Amino acid sequence: MSRRAFIRWLLGLLVLIAAAFTGLMKVLQRSVETQSEAKAGEELVLPKPETTTTAAAAGAQDEHSPLFSFMILSDLHISVYDPNTIKHMKQALDDIKQFESPIEAIMLTGDLTDFGGTDGYKELQKLLSAYKLPPLYANMGNHDYYDIWVDKKGAFNKETAPNGKTDWQARERFQKFFGLEKPYHSADINGFPVLLLSQEAYVQEKPEVGEGAWYSDDQLNWFKDQLSKHKDGKPTFVMVHQPLPPIGSDGGSHQLIRAKQFREILKPYKNVFVFCGHRHQDFQNGTEHYVKETFHFFHNSSVGRVLNRSFQNEAKEKSQGLYVQVYKDRVTVRGREFSNRSWLKEADWNIKLT
Repeated sequence: MSRRAFIRWLLGLLVLIAAAFTGLMKVLQRSVETQSEAKAGEELVLPKPETTTTAAAAGAQDEHSPLFSFMILSDLHISVYDPNTIKHMKQALDDIKQFESPIEAIMLTGDLTDFGGTDGYKELQKLLSAYKLPPLYANMGNHDYYDIWVDKKGAFNKETAPNGKTDWQARERFQKFFGLEKPYHSADINGFPVLLLSQEAYVQEKPEVGEGAWYSDDQLNWFKDQLSKHKDGKPTFVMVHQPLPPIGSDGGSHQLIRAKQFREILKPYKNVFVFCGHRHQDFQNGTEHYVKETFHFFHNSSVGRVLNRSFQNEAKEKSQGLYVQVYKDRVTVRGREFSNRSWLKEADWNIKLT
């Protein structure tokens, strides 16, 4: 082989080696990206809270001290497309971090994210992981099913819904995030039962539910069974998302659908406190936030978007929630403005236990 031929052969070999090396690097890069995506998916999980018992619950404090205190945050609507929702959640968490009174648990009552997709959950995970918080408990709202409306480009697209997605995937995403086997679950905190009910279907599975909360027979039977364990009159706390319709009727869109059965299940029990979200109504706009039935029914405001009576987000600076304290003889429920860390005199209830 001549020298010129040898050089051409050597150059060709180097080109082949370079091409092979480039291909190998692309494969390795794809592998790393895949592993990173898998890791990111695994990270969308919060540690499962453990049962909490404090000195107050054990009777170590005097009778004037609370036995159990918790915060209720409703309608966070965390969205990367609405920085205000992220800002308001930070305000709430900053307030909780510096709170002057005990907080043994935080209840998140639905509409955790605006569209129920992985981007919303990633943002929520980022927010929550930045703070040392009490145990978190959550249920689902209608917006936590909204991923079916979002197309491949990230746009809200009703024409192409369900955009290759399912209601089942939304439930799985929520359950995985909070380490749950079902979307409804219970907790025992300081000896007090907390029952969190969740919307079990949305319009892809049950078009007739609209934006209402549909509970299955299994969930309602579970609810009945859980309540039957607490006939001693100790306060029981029930978290739902959508509000109840008028007494004597079942609900529809934007309401708890099987409301007659829900109320019937609650009838035998005293000292039951039910909390809902969904309405976003400002504690200071004159709407009714507490109704006494056979149980005590409270409408929370919103962390992410506080609305006026016309359901408009005029007061964009506001961010609100409820603080609940349980004493030996009473329960107090107080409205909190997180943006300036103040109490709201329009939302202040002191309810004696029977």
